[in-house]
Amino acid sequence: MFMFVKTFITILLFLIPFNVFALEECKWDNRKGVPCLTISKTSNTSAYNNNSIIKKVFNKQEIEVSGAKDTFDLIKLIPGLDYYQSGQKGQTGAIFMRGSESNHTLVLLNGVPINDQSTTNGIHDFGQDFIQTIQQIEVYKGSNGSHFGPDSIGGAINFITDIDYNNSYSINGFNLDNNSIDYNQTKITKNDWHLNIKGAINQMKSDSAIALGTEDDGTENYQINLNANKWVNENLKFKSTFYGRDTRSDYDKNSSTEENVSSNNKMYALQAGFERFTNNIFDNLIVHYHKYDRKYDEQGTINNYYSESITAKAERDLFFNEKISYGFGAEYKYDWGEYSTLTFTSQTKGHLKNFGIFSNAGYKLNENQSLSLHLRSDDHKETGGNQTYKINFTQLYKNLKFGLTHSTGLKNPSLYELYGSSSTHSGSRAIDPEKSKTNELYAKYTFTENINFVSTFYRTNMIDRIKIKSDWSGYENKIPDTTQEGIESELNLLIDNDQKLSIVSHFAKNRTASGGPNSRRPDLSYGINYKNKINSKNFGPLEFNLNYRYIGDHLDWTGSKNEFVKSVDLVDLTLSKKAYGNIFSLNLTNLLNERYEKPATYSQDGRQFRIGFKKLY
Repeated sequence: MFMFVKTFITILLFLIPFNVFALEECKWDNRKGVPCLTISKTSNTSAYNNNSIIKKVFNKQEIEVSGAKDTFDLIKLIPGLDYYQSGQKGQTGAIFMRGSESNHTLVLLNGVPINDQSTTNGIHDFGQDFIQTIQQIEVYKGSNGSHFGPDSIGGAINFITDIDYNNSYSINGFNLDNNSIDYNQTKITKNDWHLNIKGAINQMKSDSAIALGTEDDGTENYQINLNANKWVNENLKFKSTFYGRDTRSDYDKNSSTEENVSSNNKMYALQAGFERFTNNIFDNLIVHYHKYDRKYDEQGTINNYYSESITAKAERDLFFNEKISYGFGAEYKYDWGEYSTLTFTSQTKGHLKNFGIFSNAGYKLNENQSLSLHLRSDDHKETGGNQTYKINFTQLYKNLKFGLTHSTGLKNPSLYELYGSSSTHSGSRAIDPEKSKTNELYAKYTFTENINFVSTFYRTNMIDRIKIKSDWSGYENKIPDTTQEGIESELNLLIDNDQKLSIVSHFAKNRTASGGPNSRRPDLSYGINYKNKINSKNFGPLEFNLNYRYIGDHLDWTGSKNEFVKSVDLVDLTLSKKAYGNIFSLNLTNLLNERYEKPATYSQDGRQFRIGFKKLY
């Protein structure tokens, strides 16, 4: 059966005609409520250094066409990113970006950091991020995320919320225990307020989260996103957003503790601010608040985790003349949080604050060359002053575009690492932030209008890594340094405006200080992304989306020791059709029905079949 399906997919790739999906750029002044796809501006960039930023963008249309329900459904399509989740959807999950640690990815909401300080190492739990109410997701790998500030050594992921002018509701699933509903409604009032509400509910029932477990586990997720925009005048716009999610999941503590173990993970965020746009100046002022409230019930014993954060950020970008652009800004962030566990002795309580000032400049040397610079200085409550920078040179020579980038980064210690304590150790206020140096070579060669090849060579050196002491009495900065390096490549084929085919690969070398492989980071992964519009004689136009990923064998903890776990082949397929103002869809995930654990000892979903219906009105 496996060989038959694999052969079928291979043949399909060569027989189905191609289609290109065009992306519509979104204008800043959208008072008429015209639907658009690409809506955001990268923070701390101006006109002539924006082209040096390489990012992967999933807009609303691409998210829907892919059939994605949570962040991992999209992340697995990107070379250089490894994800792990302690069970099926709704369970705790993490990302390793370009071989960095799981807490080296900065997570943002509309350009403002939202990492959770009530976690041990300040990590963001991607397993809770269902994305039906998110308008766009941006992925910045390596140095491309460094100008966002601290905690982005590996890169950054930016969730965008904004008004969706396509009023709709949709339903999909495959039985009463596995389905989702989402809703979007926008109204423009007589006094020119643009008001938008999005909501979604997901429920999923699956096998045990832990491998070889005997109890079925499940997840219920609720999301809401409220957006309000108001043009004060032709050049000034007020924007606000409220985003909330509540994910309730059954999970397994261990092989002997499965029954009556559950989690309730809530997150709320509120933003408000102004944007001002003139011929050569863009101003952005935003005030942000978010809160995490997590509860874990282990057979009647409840552990509570809380954290809150307030951020104020202001930025100005200027187009000076035909050769020079520049920008500058400041960001103040105040975090506080606490937790005290009952099932094991661990606690922390305290607050952190950081004030950062940043600037950027772009210089257009000529029509084919540009130079860009990003500078940032941060003053942290415990680690004091730290400076980071990024410099890039970009050259266009006939059909070849290449860029050289050098950047530095830092990861401040978390609340727990500074102030936390357990039965064996206590926090360490004397530790320094982790620091990094990254070099990248980016190259894109355009063979024809329909064929291009993109590759990035990267190397990151880590110093002052924050690790537990050998006697478990606290945290310290470790020596020697570590290095992660690799090559990401992508071949894109566009033929006759009918099809898009991308072949991606990632060759990596991530090693510990002793020279051995890092856990949960495979040396090899590759895949195929395929999009197509089929003109069927019987059904008319259909949109077809196929994604294949090979994840190579890698080291992982298997319950008693670290050992290599086998590779896995993952195939997802989505088919959709527009008819009578509606969209009908068919989504198959893990088509080959691979049984795999990621991480080891935690089961992942087998083959699933979902039918969807979306009504536009």
